[in-house]
Amino acid sequence: MSDDTPDITENPAERNMRLLREAKKVLARPSATVTLRERLTFLAEESGSVYDLSSPPDVYGDGVVAVLEKRVADLLGKEDAAFFPTGTMAQQVALHCWAQRTGNRRVALHPVSHPEVFEADAFRMLTDLRPMKATVAPRHPTAEEIRALPEAFGALMLELPLRDTGYLLPTWDELVDVTGAARERNAIVHFDGARLWDCTTHFERSLAQIAELADSVYVSFYKSLDGLSGAALAGPADFIRETRVWRHRYGGKVFQQFPAALSALIGLDRELPRIPAYVAQARVVAAAMTDGFREAGVPWFKVHPEAPHTLQFQVWLPYPAEALVNAAAGQAEDTGATVFQLPWWEPGIPPGISQTEVTVTSAGLEWTPAEVRDCVVDFVRRIED
Repeated sequence: MSDDTPDITENPAERNMRLLREAKKVLARPSATVTLRERLTFLAEESGSVYDLSSPPDVYGDGVVAVLEKRVADLLGKEDAAFFPTGTMAQQVALHCWAQRTGNRRVALHPVSHPEVFEADAFRMLTDLRPMKATVAPRHPTAEEIRALPEAFGALMLELPLRDTGYLLPTWDELVDVTGAARERNAIVHFDGARLWDCTTHFERSLAQIAELADSVYVSFYKSLDGLSGAALAGPADFIRETRVWRHRYGGKVFQQFPAALSALIGLDRELPRIPAYVAQARVVAAAMTDGFREAGVPWFKVHPEAPHTLQFQVWLPYPAEALVNAAAGQAEDTGATVFQLPWWEPGIPPGISQTEVTVTSAGLEWTPAEVRDCVVDFVRRIED
């Protein structure tokens, strides 16, 4: 069978996702959409620019892993940082350690924060942490809401940005006020900063200035930085020393982690300086999409937020998710281009509405507003054909 021969065993959903992955012109090209050979080649070619490859590989967190930890601690203005294989583990450990120190296992957080939606109830099952709703509004909690919480809590966790509400961020003054309100309640502040890298443009502050408002901060290396995997937890030296013990207990003391550490260092060198440009282009793309939907006569749509706070945002349309995926895949096959590379889904509320997320990285810098608008108009035509 030649490379051009269609795979007759491929089902329609697999075909659609393949077409979206293979599109030549997209707004972002996540690592999950490229081949294993491409990932390995990139790591081999770029690693020498960030670390001495004649050095021995890491063993249980030394070498290149220790170099990465210091780099992150310096960037975030914290005394120390610890590498974790996953962000879920990092946050479970951090909040458990803070609960031991404060004597209060309640964690105030938004009900759509990562631990409540994506961590298989680990708070309750593993650490007996007790989440309490900081707010139920589709935004970050306010200082007034934190002051009004009816029970004492040991920690306030803020997800920056809050993904499930549209990658939203508070204003800088709001962030200062809400962290101050937590400390008025004798609580510590922890930032779920998986995408903290993306926040400097909105806040007009450095990473260290943002992180200064928190007692501990978690950051991801595969979100925004395009690393293979892994995360870091940063904070006071004695606290991070304690979290390393719990990392071992959780099974996170891994023998060798150099591929993930090298890819994270590459991301810090290559991607981090470009993120402000990605955020600026995301705002251009969002405005052009709005123009395209209006020109196409879509009866109702939402680009949220209208001016993205980070390099990611949401789009909502009044069509079935399957029709939207088919339209995007057909567009990619016919034209080689699409602005909707990620899946669509139907949240159920409100009924009849589908949602997707849009990410803008280096591939998206090539698009002009007119190209985005025309692509959206063509996409809508394909939905309705």
